[in-house]
Amino acid sequence: MRSIWNGSISFGLVSIPVKLYSGSEDRRIELDMLDRRDNSRIRYKRVNEDTGKKVEWKDIVKGFKKDDAYVVLEKEDFEQANMKKSKTIDIEEFIEETEVADVLFKKPYFLEPQKDGGKSYNLLRDALKETGKLGVATFVMRQKEHLSLVGVYRDALVLHVIRFEEEIRDPKDLKLPKTKLKKKEVDMAVSLIKQYTTAFDFKKYKDVYNDQLMKIIESKSTGKKPKVEDYESEPTPAKDLMAQLKASLDKKKKDKAS
Repeated sequence: MRSIWNGSISFGLVSIPVKLYSGSEDRRIELDMLDRRDNSRIRYKRVNEDTGKKVEWKDIVKGFKKDDAYVVLEKEDFEQANMKKSKTIDIEEFIEETEVADVLFKKPYFLEPQKDGGKSYNLLRDALKETGKLGVATFVMRQKEHLSLVGVYRDALVLHVIRFEEEIRDPKDLKLPKTKLKKKEVDMAVSLIKQYTTAFDFKKYKDVYNDQLMKIIESKSTGKKPKVEDYESEPTPAKDLMAQLKASLDKKKKDKAS
């Protein structure tokens, strides 16, 4: 793995030099865009809006439009905006794991200690393990400030980038149902949830869609027409809820017994 950010992580007056690595990978199948008429590949070009001429990466800069002109920002401008946040993952407080809503999580990163940071790295890791808490930290990467949580995963410190409050939309505009439920309906749904409750083992879950998409690609490459399975999901009518819940419970009990 190649590190994508180098700096330090700090809590209190303790500073730990670390490297940041992506903790996940995209398993999407790489697809090219083609011209349907002859299967020629479609490519994007970076062109000057006024001249129409192609622009090389070395000649591209970032700018902020102010009035009718642009203020051009160089690499050092981004770093000087807050040098500390560009170099430090600063843990500002610690919270309980259960206090964070799942909707906030965006992406995990692994932290690895750099030279001379081993002991202090283990100190933070073991303390987080023992307390079951997460560190709330902020830092800057790729010209953007990130809010993050620092925890432990398989003996490694893991940093979860999470969303700022203003990045989450308010669900008040959703058209949510106001249908009232009977207590026995809720009780049966709770029983069903309990029946399906297990210790989470993510090894059981595989990316089935990607595998099936590859089968279609391989089938089409040999000139065969892939088999298409029809599926249509029908909502359960309100009058059938109890019957479907009972049938689900009975099925689960039979599965456990077999």
